[in-house]
Amino acid sequence: MFKKYQGKMLCFSPPVMLATLLIEFSLAAYALWRYKMSTIRRLTVAMLVALGAFQLAEYMICGGLGWTNVEWARIGYGAITVLPALGIHTIVSLADKKKPLLVGAAYASCIAFVTFYLIGSGAVIGRACATNYAVFETYPGSSNLFIVYYYGWLFIGTLLAIRWSDKLPARRKALQAMALGYMTFILPTIAFNIIDPTTTRAIPSIMCGFAVIFAFTLVLKVLPNSCDIKASFQDARERLQLRI
Repeated sequence: MFKKYQGKMLCFSPPVMLATLLIEFSLAAYALWRYKMSTIRRLTVAMLVALGAFQLAEYMICGGLGWTNVEWARIGYGAITVLPALGIHTIVSLADKKKPLLVGAAYASCIAFVTFYLIGSGAVIGRACATNYAVFETYPGSSNLFIVYYYGWLFIGTLLAIRWSDKLPARRKALQAMALGYMTFILPTIAFNIIDPTTTRAIPSIMCGFAVIFAFTLVLKVLPNSCDIKASFQDARERLQLRI
C-alpha cells in the first residue's frame, strides 16, 4: 500500500491516516496517565478514542485489511457520530452548567445516527479510497441530515463555549480552548469544500484529518485548564473563610 504512494505524505493518504491514529491513541493513553479521573478526562479520552477509531477504519478501508470496506465504513461513521454529543457534554461540564435537556438532545440525536449507520440496512452503501482521502457513499438523503446534525452541534458548542467563557473567568481558558479547537477543523474543512466542491463527499475524511489539531488542543489546553477550575474554586473558598 505504501508503495502506491511512493513515499508521498499527501494530506489524508493512508500513511498520514496511520500516523494520525497513532497520535490520537497515544494522546488518549497520555491523558489517562497524566490527569486524575474526572468527567472532563473521561469525555476527552472518549473523543480521542473516537477520532482514532475513525482513522483506523479509514486506514483499513484504504489499506484493504480486515473486514469488508462497508463494515469498516460503518465503524468509522459510528465513531465520528459520537463526537458532537461528547463535545456538547464536555463544554457543559467545563462551564459547570446544569443543562440536561441540551445534553440529552445531543445524545439522543447521536444515538439515532449511530444506530442508523451501524445496523441500518443500506445506511452505508459503499466507499472509495481516493488518492488523497476516503469518499463514503451513504443512503440517499441521509448525508444532508448528517451534515446538519454534525455542523449544528459543533456550531452550538462553539457559540456556548465563547459565550460562557466571557461570563466565567475561572473556566475561560478551558472553554476558549474548546472553541478554538473546534475552529481548527471546522474552518479548514469548509475552506476545502469551497475551493473544491467535489470534496463535500469526503467531509468525514477531511474533517477528521484536520481534527488531529483538535486532539492536541484537548490534551494540551483543555485538560490542563479544566484541572485549574477546581483549584480556583478551592482558592476562592479559602479566601472567603479567611475573611470570615
